[in-house]
Amino acid sequence: MRGLPGSGKSYWVEQYINSLGIEQSLHIRQYGYFSTDDYFMDNGEYHFNPKHLAQFHQANLTAFINAMSHGEPVVICDNTNVAKWEFMAYEAAARALGYQVRVVLIGQPKDAEHQLLCAERNRHRVPLAHIQKMGHLFDID
Repeated sequence: MRGLPGSGKSYWVEQYINSLGIEQSLHIRQYGYFSTDDYFMDNGEYHFNPKHLAQFHQANLTAFINAMSHGEPVVICDNTNVAKWEFMAYEAAARALGYQVRVVLIGQPKDAEHQLLCAERNRHRVPLAHIQKMGHLFDID
């Protein structure tokens, strides 16, 4: 997954997973769905700390690779992935382990209207100025 905070990445994943049926959706949620945001959760609340960002991204990547090495049929990374280098390791590992890779970009990160919408609806209260900066930096194929 790729997109600004509030773009609808997690919503898209939920819709996709739900379309697979209850048994498979429960399995993916437990064993195949990875987001660095999860590492910032504490007692059900999100507490972002930039000091831990690199460590948590590495932990998420490791968990993602472990799921594939155990043969999980569907493995999803739900991060912003603003720059291509941010998801290159996920993509390279997936291809090396024989997985078909699908990169899903949600929204138009460089579009001012989209950025405003993302600022209004993102769960982590990322301010518009930061979303605009991320949008400007967004690396699109």
